[in-house]
Amino acid sequence: MQAIVCIKQVPETTEVKIDPERGTLIREGVPSIINPFDTYAIEEALRLREKFGGKVTVISMGPPQAMSALKEAIAMGADEAILLSDPAFAGADTWATAYTLAAAIRKIGNFDVIFCGRQAIDGDTGQTGPGIATQLRINQLTYVCKIASIDFEKKLIEVERLVEEGREVVRSTLPCLITVVKDINQPRYPTILGIRRAQKVQIPVWTSKDLDVDPNLIGLNGSPTRVVKIETPPPRPGKCDIIHGESVEQMAEILAEKLIAEKIIV
Repeated sequence: MQAIVCIKQVPETTEVKIDPERGTLIREGVPSIINPFDTYAIEEALRLREKFGGKVTVISMGPPQAMSALKEAIAMGADEAILLSDPAFAGADTWATAYTLAAAIRKIGNFDVIFCGRQAIDGDTGQTGPGIATQLRINQLTYVCKIASIDFEKKLIEVERLVEEGREVVRSTLPCLITVVKDINQPRYPTILGIRRAQKVQIPVWTSKDLDVDPNLIGLNGSPTRVVKIETPPPRPGKCDIIHGESVEQMAEILAEKLIAEKIIV
């Protein structure tokens, strides 16, 4: 079993600033963590390895400080990690990010499953995972809350997807890409031995020169979407009515009448 997990380092705080010229997050100097949804992806890959054997490789694209996120993944139990870091990658939107990650996955070689978190908490688009699958031309299974069965010999997998109406059972051939939701498992904590191993491991850094990529399709210049303007929406005008009555029951009756009159309830 060969699993690849794509993770992202995100700001730990919501108090982030935006570069007014580039329209991108300013990440330098901001405390960062592994995107929480990605920790579930790491955990699920580790569980498959524990059951079937094989290797788990974690990759991330970001500035040099993203190395700490990869070391945390190693401390959790991942076998290998790779950092994609190059000024040419900076400012990438989800399309350019997926394109670059897909190129790195092609370089890694054979794989059975690619795991991603359902979305990143800084962008909340949920587009990078499906974008990678599209670039690699493999099936994508999104919002997966359970891997019901997987057969690496027959190259088949069956999962449960969390959808608005409940759960949906989907079957696919391997290789495929899976985006997971937090219902799928409970991520483990790094162990002392894992932390020591992570401190010693040398994580390779791949730049654009190490990948088979078109320089016009990476980073900010290769991003078809741009942030044109960012502003705080004006406050909504509000109106407050204080309901008076001789009893709670009477006030509740008055409130119900007002809600019915406004057609909020029927």
